[in-house]
Amino acid sequence: MSDVERSSAAKEARSSTPGRAWTPREEPRQDALGRYLAAVAAAASARSAEEGGAAPGTAKSAPPQAASARGPSAGEPAALLVRDVMQVPAIAVPGGMPFVDVAHTLAREQVSAVPVVDADDHVIGVVSESDLLAKAAVMAEPRRHGAVGRLWQHRLYEKGHGDTAATLMTFPPVTVHPAERVADAAWTAAHARLKRLPVTDRRGRLVGVVTRRDLLRALIRDDAEIRAEVESLVGQHLLDPRAAEITVENGVVTLAGKLDRAVVAELIASVRGIDDVVGVADDTEAV
Repeated sequence: MSDVERSSAAKEARSSTPGRAWTPREEPRQDALGRYLAAVAAAASARSAEEGGAAPGTAKSAPPQAASARGPSAGEPAALLVRDVMQVPAIAVPGGMPFVDVAHTLAREQVSAVPVVDADDHVIGVVSESDLLAKAAVMAEPRRHGAVGRLWQHRLYEKGHGDTAATLMTFPPVTVHPAERVADAAWTAAHARLKRLPVTDRRGRLVGVVTRRDLLRALIRDDAEIRAEVESLVGQHLLDPRAAEITVENGVVTLAGKLDRAVVAELIASVRGIDDVVGVADDTEAV
């Protein structure tokens, strides 16, 4: 994704907030959100290209986790994988756990949802606060009258009358694989509108959990990490790396100092290729 596209994503995220402008203290957070959305959009675009690129009658490309398991090709940087950012061990509940105990688990662990597993640790569903609210609503008012009430009761019947995690849970579960790329997992979370994704092995057994916050932190590196990579590139391009002054703010890299113009052009091109770099400002002076 180009600098312009990434910057546009950040600007669109800022401009989409109605009512007031973002304050200076809020802008870095909103810039990070824009960069996150840009990364998710890039993953979605890549996935569409992979699925739609095959000629009619030919097999589709391998799924993202299969491609990741093979590893990067020669010269290609290693992609960050779900296994690198997932939380282990993962909190889960058995299918037979009573409604009240599920509620206590969510409150104790301070999470909004947990995977539901069978006796062999296979993920069979996910039970969330929304599922528990349906149960609580039916308990509070088991009968409603009129057309609206009948519709309401019909929608809540399956969940509201359950007494265990297995009867309250949402299924089939949306899961990701440890070898899946973080960007693809982020696309899955965004598409399914989920805050937490169970991570399962190829047999469907729970091995961890990854949250939207985990994915955000993995996709959007902080400025210090970006600066460290820029400094490494500078060391490859300049005989005296100290001649370059580097600042990074909200993903925008500024290069200053007295440098050879021919070297600067090549250096800026390399810096633009760094993941999470929103843009590059050239404040250098020719020598």
